[in-house]
Amino acid sequence: MAAADRESLKRRALLLVWVGEVWNGLEAGVALWSAVNVSSVALLAFGLDSLIEIFAGGVLIWRLSAEWKQEEEEAAERRALKLVGITFFLLAAYVLVQSVTTLLGWISEPRTSLMGIALVIASAFVMTLLFWGKSKLAERLGSRALRAEAMESLVCDLQDLTVLIGLGLNALLGWWWADPVAALALIPFLLKEGWEGVFQNRS
Repeated sequence: MAAADRESLKRRALLLVWVGEVWNGLEAGVALWSAVNVSSVALLAFGLDSLIEIFAGGVLIWRLSAEWKQEEEEAAERRALKLVGITFFLLAAYVLVQSVTTLLGWISEPRTSLMGIALVIASAFVMTLLFWGKSKLAERLGSRALRAEAMESLVCDLQDLTVLIGLGLNALLGWWWADPVAALALIPFLLKEGWEGVFQNRS
């Protein structure tokens, strides 16, 4: 690939990451505000995921903006992958603690949030587009770090589904416990992605 073409792809990748950063900032604010108002653990996890994705996006902005020699670029790639992987572990720990404490009755039962439902649907649409765009660019650039950050967008999509199920069951049937249970369903996937990012990219 010509150097000019590669630089053009990097600029497009950076643009997508910045779009994700802006969206996640808005998403986190609305989700956390709604979560506090309705005591929703799923929305809290959703908001925290947005904050973690802001961090992951910052890692990729640093990675893709820098000018590296080839050897240094590979080392930077591994560091970026490890940092992104750590974010998955942090999110998994948060979801576990919040969900268990809610199910045990240590914090308030979640209430219905129509704003939360609308936010999750909008997020699913935006994150699907970002995942598709980042994945295509990651393949063309051969960037594992960009692919890992794209996977964060996919995780957000999966979380959208589980959060929507939890919020929907609570709104339609009054099943408050569906909120934290839906959030718990993400943990195996989060741990898998965290493990791959931290431990399987050391060489």
